[in-house]
Amino acid sequence: MNSGIVIIPTYNEKENIAKLIPEIIAQNLPLDILVIDDNSPDGTSQVAGKLIIQFPQIHLITRTGKLGFASAYLTGFKYALEHGYQFIWQMDADLSHQPKYLQDFWQKIQESDLVVGSRYVPGGGIEGWPWFRLFLSKFASLYAQIILGVKLKDFTGGYNCYRREVLEAIDLAKIISQGYSFLLELKYKTILRNFKYCEIPIIFVERQQGKSKISRKIIWEAAINCWKLRFGL
Repeated sequence: MNSGIVIIPTYNEKENIAKLIPEIIAQNLPLDILVIDDNSPDGTSQVAGKLIIQFPQIHLITRTGKLGFASAYLTGFKYALEHGYQFIWQMDADLSHQPKYLQDFWQKIQESDLVVGSRYVPGGGIEGWPWFRLFLSKFASLYAQIILGVKLKDFTGGYNCYRREVLEAIDLAKIISQGYSFLLELKYKTILRNFKYCEIPIIFVERQQGKSKISRKIIWEAAINCWKLRFGL
């Protein structure tokens, strides 16, 4: 069985992916990398394709269009499970998730089923956000904690690692989220099934290249889906 795979959804991330992938490989861990690109017009797939020549542990799926965040991860999870990976990471392409933390994830996932890279535990934090965005993010995690009745500090963070047994136990076909609330839903369904989880501190760094993909629609979806998940709707 293969050890681990880092799934990275991309859309117009050619500058970032060219920096990120070598940094992941430099951690010298038994990890493959799966880039799932939604046919980026900036040539992200082409950049990833060139990197594959240098680093054979990279894999690339280029989709037909912008099919969405949750859809990209579900495609990645299917690939990871079919190819026998034991540990499966979620990671942003924009360098906000620093590869140096993969070492901490690797240690903790040996004894946990889910490891969450948390901005809101001691030692964690965020660099480069204005106060209102930081407030909104903290409020969203607190809101989820209260509605869902779970004490996880960082429900909305996207830097996570799952054991394959977790993803096999969750009926991924019944995921209701399409946007970033997918992160929240997956964590909640993991905890509901009594899998062992922990949070490790990370410093989240605001992207330097490209544009954030957070929108009002994504925020409202997360707020509404908390109630749907709580009452099994």
